[in-house]
Amino acid sequence: MSPAPEILLIDFGMGNLRSVARSLERAGGKPRVSRDPDEVRRAGRVVVPGVGAMGSAMDALRRDGLDTALTQRIAEGRPFLGICLGMQVLLDSSEEGEARGLGVIPGRVARFAPAPGRPVPHMGWNEVVPVRDHPLIAQDHFYFVHGYRPTAVPERFALARTEYGEVFPSAIGFDACVAIQFHPEKSQRAGLALLERFCTWAP
Repeated sequence: MSPAPEILLIDFGMGNLRSVARSLERAGGKPRVSRDPDEVRRAGRVVVPGVGAMGSAMDALRRDGLDTALTQRIAEGRPFLGICLGMQVLLDSSEEGEARGLGVIPGRVARFAPAPGRPVPHMGWNEVVPVRDHPLIAQDHFYFVHGYRPTAVPERFALARTEYGEVFPSAIGFDACVAIQFHPEKSQRAGLALLERFCTWAP
């Protein structure tokens, strides 16, 4: 039996690390938590979870030198998974506080416009529909908790879409970089299956 793949979970003070770590263990991985940029550069697989505001997240990433380490390792083409806020920090900017992101993927984070029957934040199960074949992304229902979503993302970076009053990108990425707006650690069978695929992914 091959050893469990080690997965580095980045701790920048805004992630639900324990629940993501438990889910990665159930998926067959060996998660380890760190905020050391050198470890980020060396790690075979990296996951950035997160909940909260993009501005505060970017402040924390820059303070610890994690912004540069993440950008470098993504460019090198090793497996990366961003979850919720970990997806949003990849984009250029956010209207929340006019925060500046990593700029790895073009786009802007914007708040949903509330409407009758469509409360904000968007909370609950919703369908994720792939727009192209990808080894990690499958059509299924996943659990969402977010008031902001990616906008103006070029079509070539869109991996899946979800409808919540409007259609928005719920999974984006390129090469070995994948980011998802939903929470696999809260998505039961579908989320565990996605994390299992990430643990064995060899792009």
